Amino acid sequence: MTAAPLTPARRLRSIFSGSIGNLVEWYDWYAYAAFSLYFAQAFFPASDPTSQLLNTSAIFAVGFLMRPLGGWLLGRYADRHGRRRALMLSVLMMCTGSLLIAVTPGYATIGIAAPALLVFARLLQGLSVGGEYGASATYLSEMATREHRGFWSSFQYVTLVMGHLLALLVLIALQRVFLSDAQLREWGWRIPFVIGALAAVTALWLRRGMQETETFVRGEQGGARQQQRQGTLRALMQHPRAVLTVVGLTMGGTLAFYTYTTYMHKFLVNSAGLDGRTASLLNASTLFVYMLMQPLVGLLSDRIGRRPVLIAFGVLGTALTVPILSALQDVQTATQAFWLILCALTIVSFYTAINAVVKAELFPAEVRALGVGLPYALTVAVFGGTAEHVALWFKQAGIERGFYWYVTACIGVSLLVYLWMPDTQRTSRIDHDAD
Repeated sequence: MTAAPLTPARRLRSIFSGSIGNLVEWYDWYAYAAFSLYFAQAFFPASDPTSQLLNTSAIFAVGFLMRPLGGWLLGRYADRHGRRRALMLSVLMMCTGSLLIAVTPGYATIGIAAPALLVFARLLQGLSVGGEYGASATYLSEMATREHRGFWSSFQYVTLVMGHLLALLVLIALQRVFLSDAQLREWGWRIPFVIGALAAVTALWLRRGMQETETFVRGEQGGARQQQRQGTLRALMQHPRAVLTVVGLTMGGTLAFYTYTTYMHKFLVNSAGLDGRTASLLNASTLFVYMLMQPLVGLLSDRIGRRPVLIAFGVLGTALTVPILSALQDVQTATQAFWLILCALTIVSFYTAINAVVKAELFPAEVRALGVGLPYALTVAVFGGTAEHVALWFKQAGIERGFYWYVTACIGVSLLVYLWMPDTQRTSRIDHDAD
């Protein structure tokens, strides 16, 4: 494999194509959650609405549990066959999953095969989004220049949040402009998955034109890596400190992220007492501002280093999580809630904007995608994926504030990791590969 000259225009085009694919991946992922209320009755027997929603939620969780497997499979593939190929495979799996959901007949037509196909489609999506993170973080970090690596890598979370917002926007547009509630439940819920499948085809076409990173090509040409060891767990375990660092730095960050994004809507309704429409508006508006923060924080990390930015998240998150969530529980107006959530998301930005590049800078090229993707996916499954369940368990037990302290403790553990780890901007393995 040989690399074409990497001009600034080609570099920018490749980064754009990688980022757009990431946006499509996360749109498809969140579309399932956004529209589950409408398609639950199509895939499960008409017993009662609660049972139908529980079934769709269980399948959502199964997709979440597939993310570590996706991180392993596609991380290994990216380290052996290239970042570009892995990113194309990832978006192809997401396209297949979305298209399958869009065209599968309901339970009334094909019986038990309907939920079975829904499970299979969600498994594909879980594998896809699990593998996307490691391959995308590696690609963006390796493709970016040393001076602007934090800035360009931050677009991974820009597009992640944008995908979430687009799924909400499609839902709102269909609800309020184009379709009635009955039409949405009968056939309209298929529209967002058709959109997702078509968008994935577009992303696949864009990713075909991406250039492979110089780091991967140089390693293949120089013979620095042995094919049988690329992307293997045995090779990854030769970097135990880096693996444990990924787990530690992710634990508090992913829990805080899921607390203030996916769980926040339910928290505002169930705990703060706001109505559902106000909660949705608050969730969308704060996510939009949060999305715009990511490149700014990434740029800051290019100026002052990664470690000070992570420490800022750790210190502020440990000190302010309990006060912010306590104030949100007793909030009186939507304006107060907006500023409190925005304050929390500003703190979380110091983790989300740079966590991908920090992880990529920890590993050598031959296990970078696997090293970024697998321990991250495992940690997200344990702490991020369970955030809502743990929060609701504390609330049901009558000790809701216990969840605030749980989040604080996890961020505190991550803070210890930030204090202990080196500044990866200065010790970057990506720069070592380039020398």
